[in-house]
Amino acid sequence: MLKPLSAAIGSALLLSFAAGTAAAQDAAAAPAETETAQGSRAAVNLDNVVVTGTRSPKAVDKIPGAITLVSKAELARSLVLTEDATAVLARTVPGYAESSQAMSNTGENLRGRVALRLFDGVPQGSPLREGTRNGTFTDMGIVGRIEVINGPSASEGIGAAGGIINYLSAAPTKEGNEFTLISRYTTQFKDDSAGWKLGLNFARKAGNFDMLASVSFLDRGITYDGNGRRIGMNTSGSLADTESRNLFLKAGYDFGEDGTQRIEGSVSHFNIEGKANYIQVLGCRPDERALCGETRTNTSERGTIFGSKAAINDFKQYQLTYTNSDFFGGTLTVNGYKADQQMRYLPENTIDRQDPRLGPIGQVWDQSEIVTDKKGLRTSWARPSLFAVDGLELRIGLDLVEDTAEQRLALTDRLWVPPMNYKSRAPWMQLSWDIGPVTLSGGIRREDGELRVDDYTTTWYRDRRNVGGGTLDYQENLTNFGAVWRVNEQWSVFGSYGEGFTLANVGIPLRNVQCSGDAGSVQTDGCPNDPPINVGDLLDLNAIVVENTEFGFNWRGERGSLSASHYDSKSDYGQSLAIDPITNDLVLLRAPVRIKGYELSGDWRFNDAWRISAVYSHTRGKTSFWSADAAGRFGAGGLNKPMGVLDINPDKLAWTLTWNFLPNADVSLGATTLFSRNLSGSDVRAFDKRAFSFTESTKGYTLFDLGFNYDTQRYGKLSLGIENLLDKQYILSWSQPPGGFQNYWAGRGRTISLTHTFKF
Repeated sequence: MLKPLSAAIGSALLLSFAAGTAAAQDAAAAPAETETAQGSRAAVNLDNVVVTGTRSPKAVDKIPGAITLVSKAELARSLVLTEDATAVLARTVPGYAESSQAMSNTGENLRGRVALRLFDGVPQGSPLREGTRNGTFTDMGIVGRIEVINGPSASEGIGAAGGIINYLSAAPTKEGNEFTLISRYTTQFKDDSAGWKLGLNFARKAGNFDMLASVSFLDRGITYDGNGRRIGMNTSGSLADTESRNLFLKAGYDFGEDGTQRIEGSVSHFNIEGKANYIQVLGCRPDERALCGETRTNTSERGTIFGSKAAINDFKQYQLTYTNSDFFGGTLTVNGYKADQQMRYLPENTIDRQDPRLGPIGQVWDQSEIVTDKKGLRTSWARPSLFAVDGLELRIGLDLVEDTAEQRLALTDRLWVPPMNYKSRAPWMQLSWDIGPVTLSGGIRREDGELRVDDYTTTWYRDRRNVGGGTLDYQENLTNFGAVWRVNEQWSVFGSYGEGFTLANVGIPLRNVQCSGDAGSVQTDGCPNDPPINVGDLLDLNAIVVENTEFGFNWRGERGSLSASHYDSKSDYGQSLAIDPITNDLVLLRAPVRIKGYELSGDWRFNDAWRISAVYSHTRGKTSFWSADAAGRFGAGGLNKPMGVLDINPDKLAWTLTWNFLPNADVSLGATTLFSRNLSGSDVRAFDKRAFSFTESTKGYTLFDLGFNYDTQRYGKLSLGIENLLDKQYILSWSQPPGGFQNYWAGRGRTISLTHTFKF
């Protein structure tokens, strides 16, 4: 088997023949008319149009930033290999982290920060209590393309500290009716590894009316690593040993003179539920051998925890959109939505779930459950040729949103994170001006939010402390500006500054409030010796404002394209993740953060039959070892602590070589390399002379995959996918660092998938 370095060298040799389509502005994206674009008949060329971040159709070569358009073809190639919703992002978006291969997207971020995930423009999950379950919310078979804003943005509301990932549902393009029947079989050649899928899509387009209806069922077996060992059940949510059901319906009608108006509604219900055939068996990390013996990864064995409930991820989404492309000389869009999510995790008996009133310490099992509800109204009005000035465009709008979230321990019905309610009013304005080959743009968004938390009491492990509720106000003016210079037909350069806004998973600091003594101390039950505390005293509830500067270039030729960008993002009061050595749970560290990096993306067509594409990313981040003292005795430390793999992935190189050896057949060979990385840093706090240090080493790996498609035309298309072609044994990067052996997982071994797609 190839070592990561040697495989990377081989990849680099292939890349030496390539130039590519930019992640920044992908010229090779397949033509795809989005719903918003359909509503705006003024948009003529839809080949390279993006709606995410602009709220109405905008050509990518006029946007001063890094945009990735994941086309329908790229989605189809990824689905040949796996049904994982985030795997395609890991292969095609340079700044996106490695896929967790789980229902949980822990460690999956964009440029080292949490991204805002949207489905048809509707936010998934809640930044109030980020449950790392927002990457699996629909059947990927109905997704038409994905638009990715690489870098902080306030354009779509709170939560986009790392960028925006918008999954756009497909739209009917042919007149008449079309049925698509999809069947799939997956195996690792073990008795309990088999999985299967059956899905049916119906598309209808008849004059001014169009609709898309889809239903699917997916059954997944257990998974095995390259050594043939069962992979452990992820306590934050596994895809293995689950059943998924998806129902999606979207319908639209164009009306008015020349079809200038459109009304469109959609309903989406997605549920993934564990079959509870297996329980997790903890492994033993190399650094834990003195405690647990021989090194071994987490695994699974048949069995259930008595009284436990199935792990679930349940999404419901409803929305209605009205568009008028001739409203006072511009295009008006009004979108109302409602989205609910319920997340239930696997049972655990860790110390933070114990309570002597319920049973002996160590024998109380419980399951975390997060429930979020969101409703909102998004409006925009885009007016071209403002003041009769050709190329001058104004976009204005108002966004209203109400977001609620809470977290409970489901088996004992205990409150873990109190109900939180966030209301936001956000007016915004954006101007752009095309002056010959130059596009100038700038805008402002006013975030005016209010977070309300009721009185609550923490759990036994946090000393049953009473915390007074209250209301916190968040006001921020978020600005952006940039420029694009199209030097000639092939070359363009851009530079930009933008700000993003989010809340830092506020549920975690709320549930972690405790007495000033040790956690779990019965002597301080209720904290009678501590002064009263309320939510307004918690500095960890402060918002995150990210400032990002970026510059780059794009080259687009007849046979290929290449782009690169460099970015520098910072937040005076950011967040990073660490693992609590006692509870094995993730904790937030609130301190200054600065992240820098660069990305490259390339594509080259040797001829009509051969094509290669590739992405590369390099990201490094620094934060402080300590945050500012709440009592004001000392400020936050300097930027001396490297950000580890829980926040920032190692360097990544991914490439795909495709051969269309027949008009109706193709084969693709791809590889993804995550490089090895060593980090270290130290600091001494002058206030108390306390010394801090951090070291982390991760071992890289390279995975190859192979995909084959043959369209029989009469009998449908047959697809064969082989993930992890060489059956390599590896440990997921974010699972490698020490910090508790509860999350010591290997990645999937060789997996074979056979898919049949039949249209009629």
